[in-house]
Amino acid sequence: MTSSQAAPTLVEELRWRGLIYDMAEGAEEVLAKHKVTGYIGFDPTADSLHVGSLLPIMVLVHLQRHGHTPIALVGGGTGMIGDPSGKASERQLLDEEQLAHNQAGIRAQLAHFLAFEGVENPAIMLNNADWLRPLSLIGFLRDIGKHFTVNYMTAKDSVKTRLESEEGLSFTEFSYMLLQSYDFLAMYRSHNCTFQFGGSDQWGNITAGMELIRRVENGKAYGLTVPLVTTTSGVKFGKTEEGTVWLDAARTSPFKFYQFWLNTGDEDVIRYLKYFTLLGPDEVATLEKALIDAPESREAQRRLAEEVTLAVHGPEGLARAEQATDVLFGGGDVSGFGADDLLDIFAEVPSSAIPADEFAGEGLPIANLLVRCGLESGKKRARTLVESGGVYLNGQRLDDPQATIPLSAAIDGAVIVLRKGKRTHHLIRIEG
Repeated sequence: MTSSQAAPTLVEELRWRGLIYDMAEGAEEVLAKHKVTGYIGFDPTADSLHVGSLLPIMVLVHLQRHGHTPIALVGGGTGMIGDPSGKASERQLLDEEQLAHNQAGIRAQLAHFLAFEGVENPAIMLNNADWLRPLSLIGFLRDIGKHFTVNYMTAKDSVKTRLESEEGLSFTEFSYMLLQSYDFLAMYRSHNCTFQFGGSDQWGNITAGMELIRRVENGKAYGLTVPLVTTTSGVKFGKTEEGTVWLDAARTSPFKFYQFWLNTGDEDVIRYLKYFTLLGPDEVATLEKALIDAPESREAQRRLAEEVTLAVHGPEGLARAEQATDVLFGGGDVSGFGADDLLDIFAEVPSSAIPADEFAGEGLPIANLLVRCGLESGKKRARTLVESGGVYLNGQRLDDPQATIPLSAAIDGAVIVLRKGKRTHHLIRIEG
């Protein structure tokens, strides 16, 4: 974009990025002409968000960057019930102590993306338990429930799908729509919040809140939903063979997080660059051209991995992830990594468990070790391989075919990394 071109409005930005699924009538005009406050709810069922949460987070980021005020609403109240939208069965309900713990973790992660201070439109974090828990059942049914007919609620897709399922829908979950609508009303009253954003599966709940504000306050509120992220191959986004990809480094290491994005398919990577990064049209176009001209370079995937890992784990986390990637794929030095790091980095490579007492005394001869691990078929071939400079111990080249490997060579007394040539790794786990 040249300096003579006007900056895009929020809706234009979201539209270019493919981040609009449904939008209430009049929303685009209001967002273009007025500074608004809008919110997205986050489910506190764990003490960490996962990569599936990144899309709604990025919507709040764009909201704030365009001068609007974002509210991140943690569902401390509704989290005690559970939203049936997109769920095949009822969730396990959480107690107050676990919810409080989870909320603290989520707050810390959101602070990586949103400015809660130091700007004209600081982000706000709220907990709907603050207004839901004081409600009395009789008062809620009298003041809020009367505005919803059962026919209206059962017509919503999130409810209809569960009613038609074998699992059915509990009354607890059925009430979720009323509570989420009340959230919108409560923030409309307290923070002049007129916009709710969410995934496309939230459209029914969002429009119910808009209707409640109209009925109770004679006010005008709006909604905008984003697509649910999928991969072109049909695999659920954010899931790997090992499970969910979390934003918490203790749950998913920065290395594995980086690898998740680096492994994005060619057919998805440009879309994900628009979804999950702040790169503009010119940079994305350049990466798209590189993808077409030299797909083997994986330049687009590398940039995606860099941008998202930096946002979530910071410069140090990105540096560690890139260093670990170099160790695994480029034969880089393993010094500086602990045993737990190496077990993570080399989780998918062949490994052997060898008792510690086999390294007693002078240690285990390198030729024996190479044969034991299957890196060579015999001791003579193993010694020749060492003489030719083709064997690395913990990233350092060996040159003595008669060398012995003592227990002290094991990192943290637990792990030894052997490499044959440039790419063939074998991990030795010391036992006992």
